[in-house]
Amino acid sequence: MKIFALWCHPRSVSTAFERVMRERGDLDVLHEPFMYDYYLNRAPRRFPDFRPDPDHPADYAGTRQMILRRAEGGPVFFKDMAYYVLDTLPDDAEFRDAITHAFLVRHPAESILSYARKDPGFASVELGIEAEWVLYQTLREAGHTPLVILSDDLRRDPEAVMRAYGAHVGLRNRPEALSWDRQVPSDWEAVQEWHGEVLASGQIRPPEREGDPVAEVAALGAPYTDYLDHHLTFYEILRDVAEAQRRDF
Repeated sequence: MKIFALWCHPRSVSTAFERVMRERGDLDVLHEPFMYDYYLNRAPRRFPDFRPDPDHPADYAGTRQMILRRAEGGPVFFKDMAYYVLDTLPDDAEFRDAITHAFLVRHPAESILSYARKDPGFASVELGIEAEWVLYQTLREAGHTPLVILSDDLRRDPEAVMRAYGAHVGLRNRPEALSWDRQVPSDWEAVQEWHGEVLASGQIRPPEREGDPVAEVAALGAPYTDYLDHHLTFYEILRDVAEAQRRDF
């Protein structure tokens, strides 16, 4: 039984990573399965444009069992937000230790700007980088060695990053998976409005920066500047981990 998880935060280029994993053709791929438990049971608000599939498990236990059941038929990959599971996965040793974990992280200023365009009312916890760091620490303490990937590295050289990811988790490199068509995966339909760029791009695009993201967040003011100040420390720690790991590729 093989289960691969990519823990990330919103607007971190994680859906493009997931799209590559779908294109491989050798994995059963799930899109944010624990979103249901978080936004239907524990979050103070409903995620914008979220249209839950009535056939999807609505709590942590049911989602966990769904993943394990599907893994009995072959390897499963899912990407999810670390903050969805921070109150559940760390104490679930059996499930936690059945997963091969990796993390994807993007500079919080860039994520804030992208997130604010889609959902200006998002909360600090939903930026999610602190939760990634806490989950990463928890997994390390439990004996895991998760790979940490920088979104900038993924966008600049997707072939090298996906090759390194495959080597780390034990998946054969499939460079042909780096391009895709515009077909909407069925489990994206609940939040399809958030993934139009990935569908239209056909591949992972390099960064196209105009201006200074930190200055742009400063121009937006509070609460976004507070979010940046809070999450930047956790990003920098994870960035240092990723850069140290990259030297070992």
